[in-house]
Amino acid sequence: MLGLACAAPAAALFFAFWLLPMARLAALPASAGWATYTAVLTEPRYLTSLVQTTALSLTVTAVTLVLAAGVGLYLGRQRFSGRSLLLALLTLPLSFPGVIVGFFVILLGGRQGLFAQLSEALLGSSITFAYGLSGLFLAYLYFSLPRAISAFTAAAETLEPQIEEAARSLGARPWQLARDVWLPALAPTALACGAMLFATAMGAFGTAFTLASRFEVLPITIYNEFTNYANFPLAAALSLALGLMTWGVLFIARRLGGAPTGTAA
Repeated sequence: MLGLACAAPAAALFFAFWLLPMARLAALPASAGWATYTAVLTEPRYLTSLVQTTALSLTVTAVTLVLAAGVGLYLGRQRFSGRSLLLALLTLPLSFPGVIVGFFVILLGGRQGLFAQLSEALLGSSITFAYGLSGLFLAYLYFSLPRAISAFTAAAETLEPQIEEAARSLGARPWQLARDVWLPALAPTALACGAMLFATAMGAFGTAFTLASRFEVLPITIYNEFTNYANFPLAAALSLALGLMTWGVLFIARRLGGAPTGTAA
C-alpha cells in the first residue's frame, strides 16, 4: 500500500505530461486525413527535409566519434601537467545551449564574422559559411564533441595497460593494436554514444533555428508548420516521424549493446 502511494505522484505525472500529450500527438494527424501520417514520405519538401536532417546527423555522428575517440584515448591513457584543465576546457561547451553555439558560428563565419573580415581584407570579397550546411555541420560538431570526449575518456581510463603491453611484445603493429585492443574495448561506448549523438542532432532546434536559413532541417520544418502556417496535424505527423526514427536508432543501439543506451553517454 505504501509503495502504491509513493508511486502515485510519478504515475500521475507520467499520465498527464507524457501519455496524454503523446496520445494527442498520435491522433491529431487523423483529423486532416490518414494521408497526413505519410506526408513526410510522399511530399517532396518534407522528404527532402528528412533526408537532409538524417544525412547531416549521420555525418556529424561519424566525424564526432572519430575525433572524440582519438582525443579520449589520449586523455584517458596519458597523465601530464594540465590534463585536468585541458579536459575541463574541452568539455566547457556542455554548458552552452544550441542558440549560443549558433551564435559562436555566426561570430566566426557570419556576414560580420572573423572569416568574412579576413577574406574581405585578403581577397577583396566577403566569404561566409555560417548560414548553410557548413555552418550547421560545424555547430553540430561543436555541440557534440564535448559529450563524446567525456564518454571516450572515461572508457579509455578503464583500459588495461597490460593488454597493450602484451600485444606490443607479441609484435602487434599500431593498426593491429587499434583493431584488436582499442576497438573492442571502445565499441560499446561508441555504439551508445553514437546513438545519443544521432538522436540529439536529429532533434536539435536552437542551433538550427539560429543558422538554418539556407539549409532546412526537420525541426525547423515542424516549427514553421505549426507557427507560421498553423498546420497542427501536419506538424504532429512530422514530429511522429522524427520521434520514431530517433527512437528506432536508440532501440537498435540498446539491443546491440545489451545495456541501456544512455549509460555511456
